[in-house]
Amino acid sequence: MKMAETETPINQTSATAHLVKAKKSRFEKKISLFGFIFALPWIIGLLLFHAYPLIMSAYYSLTTYSILEPGQFVGFDNYANLFKDRVFWISIYNTLYYTVIFVPLSIAFGVCLALLLNLKIRGQGIYRTLFFIPSLVPPVATTIIWLWLLNPQFGLVNYWLDKIGISGPPWIGSEAWSKPSLILMSLWGTGQAVVIYLAGLQDIPQDYYDAASVDGASAWQRTKTITLPLLTPVIFFNLIMGTIGALQNFVLPFTLTNGQGTPANSMMFYVMYLYTNGFGYLKMGYASAMAWILFLIVVGLTALIFVSQKRWVHYQGKE
Repeated sequence: MKMAETETPINQTSATAHLVKAKKSRFEKKISLFGFIFALPWIIGLLLFHAYPLIMSAYYSLTTYSILEPGQFVGFDNYANLFKDRVFWISIYNTLYYTVIFVPLSIAFGVCLALLLNLKIRGQGIYRTLFFIPSLVPPVATTIIWLWLLNPQFGLVNYWLDKIGISGPPWIGSEAWSKPSLILMSLWGTGQAVVIYLAGLQDIPQDYYDAASVDGASAWQRTKTITLPLLTPVIFFNLIMGTIGALQNFVLPFTLTNGQGTPANSMMFYVMYLYTNGFGYLKMGYASAMAWILFLIVVGLTALIFVSQKRWVHYQGKE
């Protein structure tokens, strides 16, 4: 009798625990179901507008597909023909030339400008707004403004260069000066990157500067040993985004040259040539092959930058 009396409460406790566990399991399943239902529109959008186009683009790159005809399967012929295409190599050179020069210049220019705009001076907000406004100007309007400024005959840039005794170059009308002109135009719109640098500067604790000042460090020494190392995570982010954006440069050169890449293909960038093949010549299979090559280039450069961050990116709280 005593053993039966002791076993009954244990069995009841076990049954109660099992019941609670079953209710909890049903509740968790219901919550998971509701979560899936709420996420379903996003999942459908991801599959329809991202996964499906990605898979079809890979397939089309192996065919002669055009917008009007389904085309035929040709294997890797599109890729082989690309490597024999002279304009394809010119577009790669132009894109890499622009990326290698513009991205470091934009980082240096943006950091220097952010350091100046971070100084405690009167009208600080006004200056920050003035430097941010160019990034809000539509690309087409930017193109019209710079076409006027860099006009060899009556542009303001050559006018002021003549005033100081310098003969202005032909800028966009010259093979040698077309890409530097485009880099100059692009630097005009670095306001968004400057805002990000300013946010990074605000995140650096003031205690570091106070300690350095007590130790007798100059303004340059504080910038070199505190500001720049602790700003490297922000520089790293802008380096990644700037590289990806530069490799996909399209709007400015396309608008400047009406999609022709003149003079002598010196402004024919990779995405411009991709667009021309896909929507100008209706060689969508050829353009899809170009898109996948660009994808591999972007992934390769991004991976290389990520690997290099261990050498120069310093995060707060890590030694």
